[in-house]
Amino acid sequence: MNRSLVGKYLIADVLPHSAPMILLDELVGYDDENVSCRVTITPDLPFFDNAKQGVPSYVGCEYMAQTIAAYGGAHALDDAGEVKIGFLLGSRKYHAEVGVFKVGKTLLIEAQKLIQDESGLCVFDCVIKDEENAVLAQAKINVFQPQDPAQFLKDNHE
Repeated sequence: MNRSLVGKYLIADVLPHSAPMILLDELVGYDDENVSCRVTITPDLPFFDNAKQGVPSYVGCEYMAQTIAAYGGAHALDDAGEVKIGFLLGSRKYHAEVGVFKVGKTLLIEAQKLIQDESGLCVFDCVIKDEENAVLAQAKINVFQPQDPAQFLKDNHE
């Protein structure tokens, strides 16, 4: 990370979500092309499954999407802008090595921007790792952040 900014913002400052849908604990760091966030799996998290004693690994796709949103939010705040909503368009090749992210585990979610076009479409290469740096899940995530999300929603709702 060439312009690494660590601990500059709280996760709630950079996500266009409100509790309880903020699924991440912290923005670890970011630069021009990369971002990393962290979450510790606890029983009070949304989507925690008591029977499985963890969060189903398919929620990892949302952890990745929120990590990307944190990237966008942090850069918007850096540029004296406002945090805007974006849209998760989909994932390609989401693969999880585990079925459940187990209680007590701390996950590091990393995303690297691969492509960005002028329309606001981006593709990120994402990975979720555990404390031992083992890869638990990975995917390419496609997102879209229009210049004016409210107008975009209005135009596409009619």
